[in-house]
Amino acid sequence: MTGKQPQSSSADRRTRLLVTRPAEDAEPLVRRLEALGFATAVEPMLSMVWLDGPEPDLSDVQALLFTSANGVRAYTKRTSRRDRPVHAVGDATARAARAAGFEQVDSASGDVYALAERVRSLRDPYAGTLLHVAGTKVAGDLAGLLGAAGFTLRRSVMYDAVPALTLSDETATFLRTSGLDGVLFFSPRTAASFVRLLAEAGLVDCCRTVDAFCLSPAVAEAARAYGDQGVTPWRSVRVAARPEQDALLDLLPVAG
Repeated sequence: MTGKQPQSSSADRRTRLLVTRPAEDAEPLVRRLEALGFATAVEPMLSMVWLDGPEPDLSDVQALLFTSANGVRAYTKRTSRRDRPVHAVGDATARAARAAGFEQVDSASGDVYALAERVRSLRDPYAGTLLHVAGTKVAGDLAGLLGAAGFTLRRSVMYDAVPALTLSDETATFLRTSGLDGVLFFSPRTAASFVRLLAEAGLVDCCRTVDAFCLSPAVAEAARAYGDQGVTPWRSVRVAARPEQDALLDLLPVAG
């Protein structure tokens, strides 16, 4: 799956970046990258599966917690209710919540730890339950962080993120022909999946001409890891100053 892009050739000298986000998140990012002058390709490492289930019971809920835009999407498929305040892990998730019709949206502009700190500072643990809309796999111990402060958090699993099984032929060709300049990673799971698929395709050495742009140190660690003890030979591994998309994009070179 690709973004709008020219075919690789000696005449095409634009810096090409690979977006590994799920399709729902990749499209707006591709538009932004191409507006900045980059060529793009898209290789989703995770595909979203929306799980069936009843409408969530909000009778005792004081606020909703979203740790990804996919949580917002999953919630909106279950219910039309937008009458609870939202705490979002970051700005992109907050934008998704506002676009979905929520009016009271607060962004922690960070990670799970920042979200927990934000909730602790703004919410009363005795005012009701916090509902965390999540996938089958979660990063960080949000329940533990908030439970230690006296909050009751209920996690409602509404989607599953299914890992990709192979790399596309197009991405493999870009790697073999040095047609890829950088890969953007937004989660440890997507970075680990990409490295695993590289190894299975025998393409790990092709990373020597590719930069890895990572949202956080944990993402960078997953991008570097190769097998039990190996290190993925990226040309460089760069980490965003803050775990936000804008900070990640600040790492990118001038498009050329």
